[in-house]
Amino acid sequence: MKNIIWWVRRDLRLHDNAALDHALQHSEYVIPLFILDPALLSTPISNRDRFLFGALRALDKDLQIKGSRLIVRRGNPRLILHKVVKESGAEMISAEADFSPYAKKRDEEIGRQFPLVTLGGLTVHPPQAVLKSDGDPYTVYTPFSRVWKSLPQPGQPLKVPETLPPVPKLLFSESIPESEVFEGFPPNEQAARERLDLFLSSAVFRYSNARNMLAEDGTSRISPYLKFGLLSMREAAQRAHDLIKMTENQTERASCNTWLNELIWREFYFSILAHFPGVARKSFRENLRGMRWFEDAKGLDAWQEGLTGYPVVDAAMRQLKQSGWMHNRARMITASFLTKDLLINWREGERWFMQHLIDGDLASNNGGWQWTAGTGTDAAPYFRIFNPILQSKKFDPKGEYIRRWVPELARVRNDDIHAPWENPDLILDYPAPIVDHRVARERALVTYKAAKQDWEDQSK
Repeated sequence: MKNIIWWVRRDLRLHDNAALDHALQHSEYVIPLFILDPALLSTPISNRDRFLFGALRALDKDLQIKGSRLIVRRGNPRLILHKVVKESGAEMISAEADFSPYAKKRDEEIGRQFPLVTLGGLTVHPPQAVLKSDGDPYTVYTPFSRVWKSLPQPGQPLKVPETLPPVPKLLFSESIPESEVFEGFPPNEQAARERLDLFLSSAVFRYSNARNMLAEDGTSRISPYLKFGLLSMREAAQRAHDLIKMTENQTERASCNTWLNELIWREFYFSILAHFPGVARKSFRENLRGMRWFEDAKGLDAWQEGLTGYPVVDAAMRQLKQSGWMHNRARMITASFLTKDLLINWREGERWFMQHLIDGDLASNNGGWQWTAGTGTDAAPYFRIFNPILQSKKFDPKGEYIRRWVPELARVRNDDIHAPWENPDLILDYPAPIVDHRVARERALVTYKAAKQDWEDQSK
C-alpha cells in the first residue's frame, strides 16, 4: 500500500499510538493529518481549544524531528478527507476510535465513503468490552470496575518510531491558531510523560489521603494530557498495574489502587456516553428530568466569578478562570453549590466548565456534573449535599488554597477563613454569602423530592 493518512484526533503523541503504528505497518508513506473541525471548536474559543493548538504545534515539531510534518486543515472532515485523499493518493485512513455521539456518527458516514480503520487507544478497554453477562452496559461504577479489572491488562506500550517517512511537499498545511501556555501544563508529549513519571515516583504512594487536600499537589494532574492523548491511557493503566504488583507496603499499594480506580472512572463515563448518548442533552435519571431548576442570573454570575461569599467555592472558581484547571475535590464542591445551594441547572455548570477547563471532556465532565447533581448514574441518592464550610475545614484546614486564590482573605486567621461572616469584627472587601447553606439545603431536598414525586404521579 503506497500512502496512508494517519488521521490524528485525540492521540497527539508518537509513543504508544496504535493508529500510527498501524499506518506504518501497512504503508511506505504516512501522512499525519489533523482537521480543525468547526463543529468541535468553541465560539468563543475555549481554554481546551487553546491547549489543543499548543499541542498541535508541539506534535508538528516532534514529527519534524522524525522526518515528517503535520498537515493541518480546517473544515468538514468528510470534505477535507476527500481532498487530501485525492491530493495524496492515499488508499487508507488510520485513526483512533472515539465514542462520543458526534464522533460515532461522523466515523460511520466517513467509513461508508473511505477505507477507514479505527483502532484502540482512547480507552484501555472499549465500551463494548465491559458489559454484563446479558450484553447490557453497566450503569453503576463498582460492578463496572470489577469487570474492567478482570479483563486482560493492556500490555507494554508501543515504542516511538525512530524515523518517519517524509510527507509529500505538494500537501500544504494551514497555520495553527495562536495559543497560550497554561501554568503547570506545557502542551507537549514530553511534559505529559514527565508529569506522569513524577507522580508515579512519589505522590501516588500517598494518593488515597493527599488527593483530596486542596492546597497539596497530591493528584496526577494528567487529565489535560489524557484528554488530547498526549499521554496514552493504556500506558498509564499498565504502569498503575505494575506499581500495585511491585509495592510491598500495604498503605502505599492501596493508594496505587485508588489511583487506578480513578482511571477506571474515566472509562466508566466513556461507556455511559457511548451506550446512553442522551446524557449529553438530559439527565440520566428519568425521574429527575422534570426538576424545577431556578432561573437565577445573579446567582449564576456570582458563582462564575467566584463571588458567592463562600471562600472555598470562590477560590475554586477563580482557580478555574485564572488557570484553566481545578482540583477534583473543588469541582465537586462547586458543582454541589451550584446545583444544590443555588438550585441552578447542572447544564449551566457543565457548559461553564467546558468553556474554561483545559481538560474539558464531554464524557468525564458530563459524568461528574450529573454525579454531583444526583441526576446521573451514581448509586447514591440525590440528598448528598456538600456543606462548603465543612468541606473547606476538612480539605483546606489552614486556608492555604483559599488564600492563594482569594487574596482578599490573605490576612484572615485560620479560625475565621472558612466562614468569615461569622466573625462580626472582620472588615473585609469580600461579599457576604449569597445564600444560607442550611436554608438552601432544605430547599434542595424539598425540590428534588417534589420532582421525584411528580414523576411517580405521572407514571401511574
